[in-house]
Amino acid sequence: MPRYDVVTFDCYGTLIDWESGIRDAFLEAGRADGRSLPPAGTLEAYAEIEPEVEAGPFRPYREVLAESARRVAFRLGWKIDSERGGFLAESLHSWRPFPDTNPALRRLASAGCRLGILSNVDDDLLESTRRWLEVSFDPIVTAAQVRSYKPSPPHFLEARRLLTPGVRWLHAAQSYFHDVVPCRNLGIPVAWINRKGEKAGASGPPDREFSDLAGFARWMEEV
Repeated sequence: MPRYDVVTFDCYGTLIDWESGIRDAFLEAGRADGRSLPPAGTLEAYAEIEPEVEAGPFRPYREVLAESARRVAFRLGWKIDSERGGFLAESLHSWRPFPDTNPALRRLASAGCRLGILSNVDDDLLESTRRWLEVSFDPIVTAAQVRSYKPSPPHFLEARRLLTPGVRWLHAAQSYFHDVVPCRNLGIPVAWINRKGEKAGASGPPDREFSDLAGFARWMEEV
């Protein structure tokens, strides 16, 4: 019997290798315009800029991606408009899971754990991603549904509303900023899938920490 009845996951960065997807989309679009973009610098700029865009007035994630792409490109000396920045959303359907994602999800589902997703994304974009994931998810809470982006609370409050009172619920995610911090603030048990070996911030440590989903799945099955 798993330790928790329900595990909700962040999707992009936790289940899906979004950094590879973002990097490859920028490099391909840049090449099409005769630009050679620095892979590491592109990801560093994106990690800083996207949360700034999400913190503004709510807009669909397609627009967040386009505006973030425009600002990143500008910082790298490549001037594009927001319409040209649509290449990022167009690439999202091809972003692949991490190698450990589907084995861990299958293991958790086979153990009887209910799995969900809480993601900063539009519904149609998440649907295009789910074809890569080999299990079913319920609940699913998106930015489009709650008109907000993590780390703001609405994703977590909506998941709490959808789940049966008293259910043993754990959230698992890679981003300390987007997921661990709000879970700690709301009293939701959280497992940090710390793929990058980062250090916890001022909000303190998560309830559990793992370097990947394989280790998390093994721990979930321990009695």
